[in-house]
Amino acid sequence: MTSKRSSAPVMADVAALAGVSYQTVSRVINQMPNVQPATRDRVLAAIKDLGYRPNTAARALVTRRSSTIGIISTESGLYGPTSIQRSVEEAAREGGYFAGSVGLKTVSTDALTDAIDHLLRQGVEGIVMIAAQHEAIDLIKRQDPGVPLVVVEGDLSRAKFAVGVDQHRGAYEATTHLLELGHTCIAHVSGPQDWTEAVARRQGWRDAITDAGHTPGPILVGDWTAEVGFRRGATLAADPEVTAIFSANDQMAIGILRALHEAGRRVPGDVSVVGFDDSPEAGYLIPPLTTVRQNFVEVGRRAIAVLTAAIHHQDEDLERLIAPELVRRDSTAPRSSPGSPP
Repeated sequence: MTSKRSSAPVMADVAALAGVSYQTVSRVINQMPNVQPATRDRVLAAIKDLGYRPNTAARALVTRRSSTIGIISTESGLYGPTSIQRSVEEAAREGGYFAGSVGLKTVSTDALTDAIDHLLRQGVEGIVMIAAQHEAIDLIKRQDPGVPLVVVEGDLSRAKFAVGVDQHRGAYEATTHLLELGHTCIAHVSGPQDWTEAVARRQGWRDAITDAGHTPGPILVGDWTAEVGFRRGATLAADPEVTAIFSANDQMAIGILRALHEAGRRVPGDVSVVGFDDSPEAGYLIPPLTTVRQNFVEVGRRAIAVLTAAIHHQDEDLERLIAPELVRRDSTAPRSSPGSPP
């Protein structure tokens, strides 16, 4: 019978269980080369089995690395950016990094400079910036933090290291879905136009309609909230020509659904509605919302993979744009023929 361990496992215990030398365990922990994949897997399995936790201070002395990264985000509280930050933090932990976060109350040169300086004082090896606004991208381009910086969910064409969901493709597919159901007057409630995602989704909606040979329907600008979605939805509910609405996010779609209900326009009998994000409540609305799902877990994983490669001056052959997924639910249906019964 094996006796219960009375103290925390040490590196020698890992070496004994894996059947390797102390030095090999050290090389695996410190992510050094010249370790066979099978040996590395055996050491990692032993670490997991024993619950061994490396001494980060000692590791830093050996490798001259802090194994710490920084995350900068704007304090929006919105589902998308919050989910991205959580996924980046989780991927960082899985990659062996400690992640320190700084939230920007305002997007300004001084605020961004202060955030970067704060993180550099913590000895970060790299920074992930969750940048949703054009202004933030412009500020980043003028900064030289001296460590690799990966932009997540911004305009990927304007940053050296960048990862994000293909917003244009998601909007294009959502609008194409409505077109295939026979809708031709498709309205759009967009996000704020200083947000890169809002601009990309708006363009995807427009391109899908014009590529199909139709004229884009009404467009109203929102602010990502259900309250303003309700107001914009009330305006569109009064337009009998509108038979479908593409909302730039699920929160505004929730307000739109309420506005259509209060106006006596059935969803999807009279008007089909599509959102964007696939927020947790999307599948439990009345009716369940058709929406575009963003793989936030994959966003975090690729952001850390790109950052790690940059830290080690390696090429990371990863697709930077992640394909979204259209989730079809009951808020969309074929366009009703004029005069058809309810």
